[in-house]
Amino acid sequence: MEAILKLVYLAAAVCFIFGLKRLSHPRTAVSGNQLAAVGMLAAIIATAFDRQILGYQWIIIGIIVGASIGAIVARTVKMTAMPEMVALLNGFGGAASALVASAEYIRYMTLGETPPVNVTVTIQLSVLIGTVTFSGSLVAFGKLREIVTGTAVTYPLQKTLNAILFAGTIGLVIWLSMEFPLPYVILILAGVGLLLGVLSVIPIGGADMPVVIALLNSYSGLAASMTGFVINNHGLIISGALVGASGLILTAIMCKAMNRSLANVLFGAFGAGAETGSSVIVAGQKIEQPIKQITADDAAMLMAYGKQVVIVPGYGLAVAQAQHEVREMAELLEKRGVTVKYGIHPVAGRMPGHMNVLLAEANVPYDELYDMDDINPDFEQTDVALVIGANDVVNPAARSNPESPLYGMPIMDVDKARSCIVMKRSMRPGFAGVENELFYATVTSMLFGDAKDSLKQLISEIKEL
Repeated sequence: MEAILKLVYLAAAVCFIFGLKRLSHPRTAVSGNQLAAVGMLAAIIATAFDRQILGYQWIIIGIIVGASIGAIVARTVKMTAMPEMVALLNGFGGAASALVASAEYIRYMTLGETPPVNVTVTIQLSVLIGTVTFSGSLVAFGKLREIVTGTAVTYPLQKTLNAILFAGTIGLVIWLSMEFPLPYVILILAGVGLLLGVLSVIPIGGADMPVVIALLNSYSGLAASMTGFVINNHGLIISGALVGASGLILTAIMCKAMNRSLANVLFGAFGAGAETGSSVIVAGQKIEQPIKQITADDAAMLMAYGKQVVIVPGYGLAVAQAQHEVREMAELLEKRGVTVKYGIHPVAGRMPGHMNVLLAEANVPYDELYDMDDINPDFEQTDVALVIGANDVVNPAARSNPESPLYGMPIMDVDKARSCIVMKRSMRPGFAGVENELFYATVTSMLFGDAKDSLKQLISEIKEL
């Protein structure tokens, strides 16, 4: 029986690995997700046979209830709320790991046994990382949901307090490893973990939420892997390690896309004290410059008679749920002989891959989606760059203004196109709170309004041409 269970865990691990591999491309992402889900189901069934902790009726009830809730939420969640759901799922994963490790701790106490030091340490790591993930994910959810302010929240002696908490956590881990059992210390450790989670995410601005989500996803994997060591479950160890490693890799990719270090994201308080106003700072000088507005019929004519149009989506597109209108407009342009491409910035939206998922939902052809590095050389030969709801990722200040918080961040070079049309509701700055120089550029025209309504007007005008 034990040999069969190990083979099942091995098969589940293979499903996880190939599932992750297939998630790397939109064309195979759905099947990759399904393959990983099959692997997880196999691992759950194997664990149920292996542990025999509860009666099977309770296990079946738990699977049915959990799967039903997950299916309903996944089917009904709006694309704008997808980052929030991912944040919650990260938090639930961390909480589950902390609870399992705590239950194992209680079991040892009940039996009056002292576990090996390595088990004691992994129990504590699982509880600590799990609770940090849980509370940190709840704060991230609150920021994305705008229940908590999206700006970076700082306070006096912030780093000193965090250092004291970190030192105290190490002391608790050492104490608990030497003196087992200590029933209340594990609760204190969990409380410290919850506090650290809040204090580590609250000073991070909304513009950095894609990085935070990727990092918390990694934390949830590490907590699961630690729990796997606690209960000696090979499936949990492997799956947790895969999630932890892939989350760290994605975090590094996100940081590279913003040309910032992870330390700067976590401790830089980026986005504190957002700028607002009608002027813009260019080369260190404040310029009061009127913006140019464009009507839907003029914008439609400009695109319809061009040779190439590059669409750059941002969070505003997700808010308006206008992905289907974008695809319809693009198809109309292509019928007129216009080459249409989509430029995707790595941190556009509020979670990694947000724009890719949004456009895939509207069946936008995968070969029309281009990463930032691939599309940027094309802008100089582009007739119209259509920016829909993007802000910080198209701000030329990242290239030209050393005093800007965005300086050094790789951006979409939409200002190098012959014409740039920016679709926004207002002149409000993006998550970083930085005034956008693009709005005042000579090549830029602003088309104000809800993205879906504006796109419907563009579609109507293009049809009449």
